[in-house]
Amino acid sequence: MSSSEPRIGATATSVYEDLLQRIMSGVLLPGQRLGSERALAEEFWVSRSTLRQALRILEDGGAIRRVSGRGGGTFIKHVKINRDLSQVVGVPALLHSQGIASETRVISASLGPADEVSRVQLQLSEDATVLRLVRLRLADGSPISIENAVFPADRFPGIRDQTLSGSMYELLEAKYHTLPGEAVEQIEVLSATRYQAEVLDVAYGAPIMSIVRTTSDENGVPIEYSRDLFRGDRTRIVVRTPGRGEVTKAARDRNNVIVL
Repeated sequence: MSSSEPRIGATATSVYEDLLQRIMSGVLLPGQRLGSERALAEEFWVSRSTLRQALRILEDGGAIRRVSGRGGGTFIKHVKINRDLSQVVGVPALLHSQGIASETRVISASLGPADEVSRVQLQLSEDATVLRLVRLRLADGSPISIENAVFPADRFPGIRDQTLSGSMYELLEAKYHTLPGEAVEQIEVLSATRYQAEVLDVAYGAPIMSIVRTTSDENGVPIEYSRDLFRGDRTRIVVRTPGRGEVTKAARDRNNVIVL
């Protein structure tokens, strides 16, 4: 039976799961208006009270928004991106894993001396040269984040001339045989400046998520220092916390030193 066929005896949970699957698969698109409660209740062969329970779950989860008044209704919202801090992965791979189309626009890419903060974070000498890369990330055609990343150019010669619109981690692995080993990230919520609001297509002063990251290679040598700004209304932070058994195993792997 297809998801579009009515299901006799459907519950609020099953209706919710059906509608959510349509949203995640692209059958229902962001901004699209759902049918009336009466039409949906008839489609799923449920009471309107059961349907309202399903819609309430979707609304609480941020999948839909309900607008009252003339011209109102129930509309599909942009699905939130799960930003898993337990994995060191590029944004394209992150979006792809969630079935979301990704696109990257390079705003600027330049070589120059490292500022003091970047020099300290990347453990560089005073005369070191870095690549400064600013990119706009889009999810399903909508802006999701602004990336401001710095890489040690002396370690990665010719990096400015590479294709910079894809995953930098994949580029570093393919071209320079360098893999990310660990990333230390600091997160805080800020208010969008006028420039940030314009680029990310949000209201001035809207909440945005700042993630400042220092990424090291498998030998613990820093290879990236960045500050990413994510739309607060499109991003959800996910953290996987190990249980006592995993912590104990990690301690053995690190010679009994646990980094918290």
